[in-house]
Amino acid sequence: MRVTQGTFSFLPEFTDEQIEAQVKYAVSHHWAVSIEYCAPEDIHPRHSYWEMWGLPIFDTKIEDTESIMREVRAAREAFPEHYIKLIAYDPSRGRQTSALSFIVNRPTVETSFKLDRIQGPGRIHSYRFVPYRDTNPSSNGRASYNGKPEASEE
Repeated sequence: MRVTQGTFSFLPEFTDEQIEAQVKYAVSHHWAVSIEYCAPEDIHPRHSYWEMWGLPIFDTKIEDTESIMREVRAAREAFPEHYIKLIAYDPSRGRQTSALSFIVNRPTVETSFKLDRIQGPGRIHSYRFVPYRDTNPSSNGRASYNGKPEASEE
C-alpha cells in the first residue's frame, strides 16, 4: 500500500526536476519551505506531525532554489529508508497555513494498513487503521470486526 499524504499523493513519484519546479512555484509565491521526515514504522495515514529536517527556509529567491534541493538530497542521503516530505507554508493570511505538501522520498518497502471496525455499546461503530507487515494477511484486505477478520460471504 502506498501512503498518500499531500497535494500530489496519487500521482507517480516526482523526478528531481519536477520537485525543483514545485519548489520554484512555492518560492515565487513567497512561501516558506520546510522538509520533514518520518520513520517507516511510525507512519500512519493520518499521522501529519513528522520530525523536522533543519529549520524552515524563509525569504528564498527563485535563483536560490538549488539550496532547498541540496537540503532535500541531504535528507535523502541521511534517511534513505524514511518518508521525506516537502511542505510550503503561505503566510499571506497572517498565519502559516500549509499551501503545498508532497512526499519526495519513500522507503523501498511500505507498511500496509487494513481497516479495523470496532463495535461499541449502543451499536456505535468506530474504525481504525491497523498496520500489518505480512504481505498476505488473513483478512485478504477485508475489514476486520473487533480485531478479527470478518467471515467471507461465500
